[in-house]
Amino acid sequence: MNTIKKITSFTAHQTAEGMRLSATYSEISKNGTINKSNERFNIVVVDDEISKSVFKINEFLTDKIPS
Repeated sequence: MNTIKKITSFTAHQTAEGMRLSATYSEISKNGTINKSNERFNIVVVDDEISKSVFKINEFLTDKIPS
């Protein structure tokens, strides 16, 4: 049976190992049944372009902090 995997949240934070991305996802069957809900996984970013993108998102959000 085919399923759809949807990211439900993610965070980025600096660790001793490097920039870590943590994410949760849900897995939904083609008929709408939730097979998994908010399953978590982590990765360390090793790609320079992704690191730059994470930095740009952080800059963007920092500029949006309400005064």
